[in-house]
Amino acid sequence: MTEPKNELRAGVIGAGSFGRLHAQKYANMPGVKLVGIADAQHARAQTLANDFNVTAFLNWRAMLPHVDVVTIAAPARFHGEIGVGCLNQGKHVFIEKPLAANLREADALIRVAEGRNLVLHTGHQERFVMRHLGLFDGNVKPLKIESHRAAPFNPRNTDVSVVLDLMIHDIDLAHQLDPSPIADVQASERMMHARSDEVSALVTLEDGMQIDLFASRMADARKRFMRITYPDGEIYIDFLTREMTNTTPRAIKALGSEGAVDGLPCPSTDPLGHGVAQFLRAVREGRQSVIAPREARRALETALMILDAAKAAAPQKRTAYA
Repeated sequence: MTEPKNELRAGVIGAGSFGRLHAQKYANMPGVKLVGIADAQHARAQTLANDFNVTAFLNWRAMLPHVDVVTIAAPARFHGEIGVGCLNQGKHVFIEKPLAANLREADALIRVAEGRNLVLHTGHQERFVMRHLGLFDGNVKPLKIESHRAAPFNPRNTDVSVVLDLMIHDIDLAHQLDPSPIADVQASERMMHARSDEVSALVTLEDGMQIDLFASRMADARKRFMRITYPDGEIYIDFLTREMTNTTPRAIKALGSEGAVDGLPCPSTDPLGHGVAQFLRAVREGRQSVIAPREARRALETALMILDAAKAAAPQKRTAYA
């Protein structure tokens, strides 16, 4: 990457596992200075700040005068409040997915970002992987998408359902493959804790395409794949083994292709690095995020529709998610 002329000062809000990953990206990105880490648990903020030799802030508002851009890696229920606060102070914002915990907060984020002409980027970086492979090329729409994303229980992100934690990645990818409106949603769920921890959903679009989604954080083992069925063949991707089969006539790049892409980290091997670099490029060039906030809102809306459908299917087994 070419060294940018103007150094951007970056801060990270949330000192958990994703906060650490974002801090690493900023610390190693040319033309960026990682300034601080903010977290309501000061000991956790201090530990992460010490690892990068930066300042720990107990209050994220106290960090804002010292930064130009921020990553919000706090729990999803705080995305709306923190994001609007940062945007109102003129800061460009990278929010880890989901954009917000509800549509009201998502709309507030979009309204402030558009009104102040600021970059609002959401962490749907797996979209960059699919684009790099070539799955968004061409004009043949899929007939069906099947995605499976499962893992053993991890207390991270249990403040939201597995739909907002894991499935929302595949929802966003499906909407990119076929942006048609939704005609019907059917869903079921299982719970290990107070939120939906395992959800199956079948989403039918108005053009007839079906999206078969499964996400679990109570599985015995990790599994993550996507099967895309076209009129002329099928593409199957195992994201854990990094194996792919393609019976369509279209050329698809191999998962794990090396090398920089347009001067940015390769999305196939470093999706988060590519996403952070895209965010910073948009800030420097004065343009909007390549992941449009309204697209992130649409993924959130579909996720909430799935949760509503699961609640309607088994209301006695579920608590409120809002």
